Amino acid sequence: MSLRIALTKGRLEDKTLTMLEEAGYGTEKVRDKGRALILPDTQRDIDYVLVKSNDCITYVEHGAADLGVVGKDTLLENEGDYYEMLDLQTGKCCFIVAALPDAALFSKKGRVRIGTKYPHVARNYFLSRNMDVEIIKIDGSVELSPLIGLVDGIVDIMETGSTLKANGLEVLDVVSEISARVIVNKASWKLKKEEITQVLSDLKKAVDRRA
Repeated sequence: MSLRIALTKGRLEDKTLTMLEEAGYGTEKVRDKGRALILPDTQRDIDYVLVKSNDCITYVEHGAADLGVVGKDTLLENEGDYYEMLDLQTGKCCFIVAALPDAALFSKKGRVRIGTKYPHVARNYFLSRNMDVEIIKIDGSVELSPLIGLVDGIVDIMETGSTLKANGLEVLDVVSEISARVIVNKASWKLKKEEITQVLSDLKKAVDRRA
């Protein structure tokens, strides 16, 4: 039975394609995609669809794709009904809490204001610490918000930490580690288990080779 795999555009797409190529999948047409959004594997009965991260969950959850590759940050921020099957150990970074050195974020009395692009993740984190929190959604440079007094601290994704350091912010805690994950549609898992298991096995071998 044919499979449809949703790939998150950008760096995750590139890293996932490399792992598939190592396992003998034919991804040439995806590499040379032009403006096409649905592309066939030249070696397997698979179609790849190129999507934005949030849409990857939507397509898999509703069965438009059998599998998807998406960052754990997207999974944590957006609820969905799917199976999370494999950690690809690529695209590694983490959710962090950061603030100015004198913010005393965790000892502050009363409500704390947190700036973030990820309100669901941030709210869950501070509620788990039994802290009264006001989440302020910010779409641009989150690091700016504590510098101008809009918030007490931020929750954001950190890769190298260089932007935080350049703006005088320090990391107070790691909320969660992040990496690329494979998710599977629940109905597809029942109907196409053999085919999906093969893809998962091939990707797991690629992960193990990199360990």
